[in-house]
Amino acid sequence: MNKNRLPVRYTGQHFTIDKVLIEDAIKQSRINQNDTVLDIGAGKGFLTVHLLQKAKLVIAIENDFELITHLKHKFKQTQNIQVFGCDFRNYKIPNFSFKVVSNIPFGITSEILKILMFENMESFQGGSIFLQLEPAKKLFADKIFNPYTILYHTFYSLKIVYEINPNSFIPPPTVKSAFLKIERKPLHIDFNQKVKYLNFLSFLLQKPNLPVRTALKLIFRKSQVNEISEKFGINLNLKIVNLSPSQWEDCFFEMLKVVPEKFHPS
Repeated sequence: MNKNRLPVRYTGQHFTIDKVLIEDAIKQSRINQNDTVLDIGAGKGFLTVHLLQKAKLVIAIENDFELITHLKHKFKQTQNIQVFGCDFRNYKIPNFSFKVVSNIPFGITSEILKILMFENMESFQGGSIFLQLEPAKKLFADKIFNPYTILYHTFYSLKIVYEINPNSFIPPPTVKSAFLKIERKPLHIDFNQKVKYLNFLSFLLQKPNLPVRTALKLIFRKSQVNEISEKFGINLNLKIVNLSPSQWEDCFFEMLKVVPEKFHPS
């Protein structure tokens, strides 16, 4: 019994055993023989097995010593896999294009999303992620308080495909789960501007209850604020947290156009 035990680790990992769910995730991610795919929290390799049949290379990342040993033994004859024994937060992301199809450890969800869609957006092409439903829903809130959430929607198209039945996992989680699909958008903001864009968002969201009119005046002149409202159809009386990701993007480009760089948030 001890040998076959499937532990719930401190990161909140539950192992995906639903073949239909796994195959759907791979299909939705359009995995093919040209793709390198990261399997974050590979566990016993239930998901990994299916990825190996479709991808050019699968990088399985696992932090549990016993499971690392299991994975290396299970796939010792397999050519298109690399197994890394480490916490994903310490893993050095490749500088070439990759996708992710993964049942991620629930306990480090926000850190994983940040690593993929901000720190490594130059390489991350999208994919499918199984995560806790609550943080997934926060990505689609009407009021956005987190600057990273806006940034994610700027560079990626995000969609909750559906909620996942707890019986799709061993052991079944006590919280609800979701299937999140991520696709790279056509590039509007250059990658080398991502830090400047995040600084812009963070600066204006410091006081989330400010009206848009008041918040924008921290960077723009009054006449420029009125022009932004007319040009992009922005209601200046709304709170700043009510701006949509596309409106944030419009305001950022307007800052680059009309505000001297020495006045840009840093």
